[in-house]
Amino acid sequence: MRVRILQLIEGAKAASGTAVIIDVFRAFTLEAYLFAGGAKEIYPIGEVNEAYRRKRENPDVILAGERHGKILEGFDLGNAPSDAILLDVRGKTVVHTTSAGTQGVANARDADEILGASLVNARATAEYLRKMGREDISLVCMGLEGVAETEEDTLCARYIKAILEGREAELSMQEEIEALRYTSGAKFFDEAQADVFPREDFFLSTACDHFDFVMRLDPETGKMEKITL
Repeated sequence: MRVRILQLIEGAKAASGTAVIIDVFRAFTLEAYLFAGGAKEIYPIGEVNEAYRRKRENPDVILAGERHGKILEGFDLGNAPSDAILLDVRGKTVVHTTSAGTQGVANARDADEILGASLVNARATAEYLRKMGREDISLVCMGLEGVAETEEDTLCARYIKAILEGREAELSMQEEIEALRYTSGAKFFDEAQADVFPREDFFLSTACDHFDFVMRLDPETGKMEKITL
């Protein structure tokens, strides 16, 4: 088994085999909570105009997304899991575009398979990879807007890799998660940014292994689907 940890947009472009696109703060954490809330399907896309087009074609679609963390004009939802858990998404189709996570999906063109992951479904993702016998795995950390590395995404990648290699006991996950409050997660504790980065999002995003499902992109339809192990 070859497991590589790659970074940012360039990492997504270099991904091969199964590409696990990681965005803890907050794209694939949001999608996990949307699926847990009953969303039927989620389309992660790169372009904002494509999202607007899909809404025009189907007004029942829920638009979710952000640029620079802020909800996009005319969207139903930003990128905050704390907002998603209050929204009734049962049976709904969600179109999702972000600065980092969905850009990774859009750029992983050479991968044979694409998964979306974050800390909330990290173990489930690792177990899926092991169960399916995947031999070429690219763990792509999307970081800040796909251009700057962040601690939380790299931690998630290290955790998945450790599980795959039977080394998870080497990681002090709770300590490392707590440390995020003072590094890349500090924005969630800054009152001046509370409207964009609610404090609750930090705790929802760092609820390690909260869900037992995998999010896998259907290559034919472009939609993310929930696969329960």
